[in-house]
Amino acid sequence: MNFLSHLYTLAAANPLDTAWTGIGFLGQGVFGVRFLIQWLRSEQAGHSVVPIAFWYFSLIGGVISFSYAVHIQAWPLLIGQGLPIPIYARNLYMITRDRGRLRGQIGI
Repeated sequence: MNFLSHLYTLAAANPLDTAWTGIGFLGQGVFGVRFLIQWLRSEQAGHSVVPIAFWYFSLIGGVISFSYAVHIQAWPLLIGQGLPIPIYARNLYMITRDRGRLRGQIGI
């Protein structure tokens, strides 16, 4: 029980740090869910599939993790989380653009 009381004491003494640590874990969790989504969709389809949800979770998880990296001023994390964000956004833009073109072609 000493370990838990020690964690509680640290959290109570540094609530902002505790909140940012929670944000860091949230970002990694959201980012990690994208692999579960991709795996399940691929199993359903019987071949490798990258659903749009994969890109949304990549973008959201990347932005949250990037925010955490900015807060803790960790350059390796800033670069690792920040550089792919425009790629995720671009993929979502291209998917949306292509869906719009397809709708225009079939008259919806």
